[in-house]
Amino acid sequence: MAEKLKIVLAKPRGFCAGVERAIEIVERALKKYGAPVYIRHEIVHNKFVVQDLKAKGAVFVDDVSDVPDGAITIFSAHGVSENVENDALSRNLPVIDATCPLVKKVHREAQRNEEKGREIILIGHKDHPEVEGTSGRVKQKVVLVESVEDVSNVSVKDPENLSYVTQTTLSVDDTKNIISALKERFPNIEGPDLRDICYATQNRQDAVRQLSKLVDVVFVIGSKNSSNSNRLRDLGEEMGKNSYLINGPEDVRQEWLVGKSVVGITAGASAPEVLLEQVLNKISEFAEIEISTMEGAEENVKFKLPEQLMDVV
Repeated sequence: MAEKLKIVLAKPRGFCAGVERAIEIVERALKKYGAPVYIRHEIVHNKFVVQDLKAKGAVFVDDVSDVPDGAITIFSAHGVSENVENDALSRNLPVIDATCPLVKKVHREAQRNEEKGREIILIGHKDHPEVEGTSGRVKQKVVLVESVEDVSNVSVKDPENLSYVTQTTLSVDDTKNIISALKERFPNIEGPDLRDICYATQNRQDAVRQLSKLVDVVFVIGSKNSSNSNRLRDLGEEMGKNSYLINGPEDVRQEWLVGKSVVGITAGASAPEVLLEQVLNKISEFAEIEISTMEGAEENVKFKLPEQLMDVV
C-alpha cells in the first residue's frame, strides 16, 4: 500500500433535503413534546441515525398498533399506505408526517392515474417501504416491475389504459430502460418525466460516475438496506472500480487499499457527515492521507416543515 493515499470526496454526497427534513422533524418533535415520540419504521435507512435518535428518546415501531394511546406518532420519510394513516386516525393518534415531498408527489401521481381509470405499473423494489406506501395509496392492486426482464411477464387488464410511476430512489439509467421496455410493449402507457426520479438520487449517481474516473477504489458510506446507497456501489463497479458499501469505519479493510493510491468516498442520501469523518480517521491509521473534494452539483433544496413544528427553534 502507498505510504500516502489521496482521498477524493464526491460532491454531492450524504444527506438530501428529504432526509434532513425527516430527522429535523423527529428532533423538533422531541423538543416540543418531550420523549418518547414513536416512529413507524426507520425514519431513514441508516443505523447510525436511528441509534442517535433512539438515544434522544425516539422509539421505532413496526406498526401503528404498537404505539400507545395518545402518543406522538411520526411517519417515516419513505411514506405510508392509506391503511396505516387511517389506523392512526381511527385511534386519534397525533400524527406528524415526515414523508419526503418527492415521495408524496409520486403518491399523487398514482392517485391521479387511478382517477383517470388507468391501471398502474409501479417501477420499484419489492418490500421497499416506499413501494409499500405508494401501492397503498390507491385502491387497485398495482403491478410491480423490478427489471427490464419483468416487463415481458407483465399481465394487465387493458393494454390501452395503462400508467406507470416509479420509486424515487432508483437509478435513472435502470428506470429509463424499464420505461423504454414498457413503452415498446404498451405504446399508449402514460407516466411522468424521468425528472421525477429524486434529484438527490440523480446527483449522487452522476457524482459517482465522475468520481470513479478519478480514483482506484470507491467506498460508499451507507446502510445495507439503503436502496440509493446500494445503487451507488453498483455504479462504481459498473465503472470498473472495486466498490464497497460500508456502514462506517468498522467495515473498512486495509487489504482493500493494497496497490491503491487514490481512494474515492461518497455517502448515500441517509448517511451523516460524521460517518465520513470516522471513515477518514480509520483510513489515516493505514497511511498518511491527503483529502480533496471533486467539483459537483450544488444542492440548495430545503423542504418546508410540518405546520405543527414551525414554532420550535
